[in-house]
Amino acid sequence: MKKVEKTQLIDSLTEQLKGANSFYLTDTSALNAATTSRLRRTCFKKNVQLKVVKNTLLQKAMERSGKSLEEFYPVLVGSTSIMFSEVANDPAKLIKDFRKTAPKPILKGAYVEECIYLGDNQLDALVNIKSKFELIGDLIGLLQSPTMRVMSALQSGSNKLSGIVKTLSEKPE
Repeated sequence: MKKVEKTQLIDSLTEQLKGANSFYLTDTSALNAATTSRLRRTCFKKNVQLKVVKNTLLQKAMERSGKSLEEFYPVLVGSTSIMFSEVANDPAKLIKDFRKTAPKPILKGAYVEECIYLGDNQLDALVNIKSKFELIGDLIGLLQSPTMRVMSALQSGSNKLSGIVKTLSEKPE
């Protein structure tokens, strides 16, 4: 690879890292062509961008990104693939589901909303992270709950009151 191509690749990775709220570093080595193709198709369907990158180029891009990513440097060994996604837990779910049929990808590390997760043992924690939209939905539900209870109580109270008035009006004096 020529120096100009390397520079362009580093610049491209740097821009992606700057704009990403989350990315995952994985090991996809030793997967055969059919399995790799299936992984790429699955990523495409889930709107996850998968790139195989050279560790040295990725490290240079991390250094230039302006984010504090030094904790990832020790895991940049062997084959490294990087997954970008708009939804923070989609790559984790994808990895977990894909590993039901194949031994890899193995999670090396993840950057999610300024938090760093290292090691494959963090996969379950990453799967359980709620997305921004799920959190907003939960918050709206919590905010609506007291209002709904008050409205329900008021409506049921009016039904009771009208029932009492009706009973009293029908009662002979």
